[in-house]
Amino acid sequence: MKEWQIMNLNRLSLLALLFLAPPAWSLDLTLKNAPVQVFFSPRGGCTEAIVATVGAARKSILVQAYTFTSAPIAGALKAAHDRGVDVRILLDKSQETERYSSETFFQHAGIPTWIDWIHAIAHNKVMVIDGETVITGSFNFTKAAESKNAENLLIIQDRGLAMRYAANWESLRGQARACADSK
Repeated sequence: MKEWQIMNLNRLSLLALLFLAPPAWSLDLTLKNAPVQVFFSPRGGCTEAIVATVGAARKSILVQAYTFTSAPIAGALKAAHDRGVDVRILLDKSQETERYSSETFFQHAGIPTWIDWIHAIAHNKVMVIDGETVITGSFNFTKAAESKNAENLLIIQDRGLAMRYAANWESLRGQARACADSK
């Protein structure tokens, strides 16, 4: 085999590893005896389920949100913060340009907030509650997600899964920019 063929083969192998191999952060996890609640919208109770789960938080809530316009969910997060729960929020950069956005609301409430400005879209819709519960799915934290859109929401009670999501949250927060009044 000629040198240029070997070099091309090595490049192809590298490209195959980069694009075909699963990412290093992709890990398998088997959930055993993990209670899961499933909700669908429109009008499927997603917002109420989130508000109730946030209302039961005792220690911490990590939030990742692409869009955030739901007053009931924002109010539940503020109430949790006001009762001493460590609430921290990571938002997509689109929230920074809204006239009165969730970023502004959370800053005025004294809730530490960061903006993910690195990714084209920070499309996560996740909450990690008390290091034990994960809320995730396609459901954006918006009024339209509850009343107009076809969305899904999972509330999963599993400490191992929550640890993975919390580690991802911390990793993304480490790359994000803190908002003006955030800690």
